[in-house]
Amino acid sequence: MAAVKSLKEILTESVAKNEKDQHMITEAYEFARIAHEKHERYSGEPYFIHVAEVGYQLARSGMDAQAVSAGLLHDTIEDAGVSEDTMREKFGEEVLALVDGVTKLGALRYQGLERHAESLRKLFAATAKDIRVLIIKLMDRLHNAQTLSHVPEQKRKRIALETLEIYAPIADRLGMSVVKSDLEDAAFPYAYPPEYERVRALLRERHAETERRLEKTERHLKKALAEAGIRSFRMETRKKGVYSLYRKLERKKWDITQIHDIIALRVIVENVADCYTIMGIVHGEWRPVPGKIKDYIASPKPNGYQSIHTTIYTGDGGTLEIQVRTEAMHREAQFGIASHLSYKVASGYGGGTKSAGIEWMRQLMPGRLPQKVKEREAGKLRYGIANIPRWIKELAEAREVSENSEEYLEDIKTDFFSYRVFVLTPKGDVIDLPADATPIDFAYAIHSEIGDHMAGAKVNGKLVSLDTKLHNGDIVEITTKKTSKPSKKWLDFAKTTMAKKHIRAAIGG
Repeated sequence: MAAVKSLKEILTESVAKNEKDQHMITEAYEFARIAHEKHERYSGEPYFIHVAEVGYQLARSGMDAQAVSAGLLHDTIEDAGVSEDTMREKFGEEVLALVDGVTKLGALRYQGLERHAESLRKLFAATAKDIRVLIIKLMDRLHNAQTLSHVPEQKRKRIALETLEIYAPIADRLGMSVVKSDLEDAAFPYAYPPEYERVRALLRERHAETERRLEKTERHLKKALAEAGIRSFRMETRKKGVYSLYRKLERKKWDITQIHDIIALRVIVENVADCYTIMGIVHGEWRPVPGKIKDYIASPKPNGYQSIHTTIYTGDGGTLEIQVRTEAMHREAQFGIASHLSYKVASGYGGGTKSAGIEWMRQLMPGRLPQKVKEREAGKLRYGIANIPRWIKELAEAREVSENSEEYLEDIKTDFFSYRVFVLTPKGDVIDLPADATPIDFAYAIHSEIGDHMAGAKVNGKLVSLDTKLHNGDIVEITTKKTSKPSKKWLDFAKTTMAKKHIRAAIGG
């Protein structure tokens, strides 16, 4: 049986060190343990193992006490019958809102259609006004994906594909590379078994040779850095995720000799100046592969990733990637936006601090994009949680696509970092519209005939005027009549080019 993450382990990892926050996490841990006492997972293990693992991963990634507590409690309302009133009374409105958000996201189901998968990604963003809801859901899915072997066979592939096509891309867009890679590698064997075995076989063939090359290069580099007087650094190995390697092999027609970053040597240092010093030493010891030097410190990736990469000829007929970054860059590369949410800054609310309850989509609306807050503490750049990092704005504006994220920005303008609203039909289909869109835009987005004969609209079950602005998550229902037709006034209400085009055609203007 898998070990249950203890309360001590969670509290040790947690950034919440004050007594009040630690008390909240402790209460949530004990409450969840008792609530799930009679529940079991497919494996026959106690269900509490799952929620404790989710809480632990949230603490490890730097989330606040409310998020960690919500992670521990995320299944208590749906699966243990705990009432919302009880949750509110014991843990407050904020934790209840997080648990409720995670529960709503859990109700979504993947249907295997490309369009539906993208709709779900959009709906995730539209419904998760607080970014912590998405992060809790990602950690929930991560542990579920890592225990897929115990899930009934008829469910495995659906969950695996859902993980690869919905959850992993969201983790990627949030800059959470460790979570993305772990999600992909947990799901890959069950989503595409033959392809998984083929990649594993290729890796086994090259394992011994790769390990020897890595060990030799590491020894050589440590000696070179010592001779240069550089003492404050640490090294670690980074192995490319199996699924990520599979995607790259497909692009390279399964020629593994064309892939230079299967394994990388990572050097982590204290400051940016050391990054460039070490890169100079590396290029003094080995010849770099042309075109394989990438400075993501000077030009960060759209999701905020920073590091310097170079691929070198190791002198034995092979190549090896070396990455250099600071500790702050390393943490952000692992946990992305989650790494920022643990910091608190003065907010002006009674001189206190503002919690990480960021209304994510609203903050991204024009004119409300917050600026990056720079703090110098021990030489590290930090971001205040009341200010979403500026790279999110850059993400929406980015034009260049790196080799490792060819699909990453293809639809970024119409995905959840741009100024859009995502509303639903009564059947649950998601319609993507520009900000300030009205029921008229919605009707024409469904079909021109519906727009041309629209007689009225309901939003969330209530009759509304046709100039009503739609919001993320609204359920919109259009009523039609054969005798109804557009009027010139509709042109003032419509926001989409498509709607205006059809209105003009219908009124003869």
